[in-house]
Amino acid sequence: MKTIFYIFVGGGLGSVLRFLISNFTQKLWNISTFPMGTLVVNITGCFAVGIFSSYFLKVDSGLKFLLITGFCGGYTTFSAFSAENYSLWQSGNYFTLILYILLSLLLGFLAVVLGFQIVKS
Repeated sequence: MKTIFYIFVGGGLGSVLRFLISNFTQKLWNISTFPMGTLVVNITGCFAVGIFSSYFLKVDSGLKFLLITGFCGGYTTFSAFSAENYSLWQSGNYFTLILYILLSLLLGFLAVVLGFQIVKS
């Protein structure tokens, strides 16, 4: 139950920070057609998950659920996607890595289009 609580708290904090940073960044760099806020959140989230994951490989603690699963997951799920890709790359599963990237991007985009089409109809 403590693990679920850590994930809950971290996820809430990460989600709020994502909203704040994304909005601030978008206002700071007002590039109308480019989602700079989301890009900044995705890159900083990947950096954070890299630091936290590297640290918690050496130190096993409940804080990994607060910081990695909760905070980074709430901040950006792109960080989990990138960490999984790094793991596939490290283990030499290059075919699976490329397949996972392509399927995630293509099917994710198609799922959004389908969702819009279903509601539109």
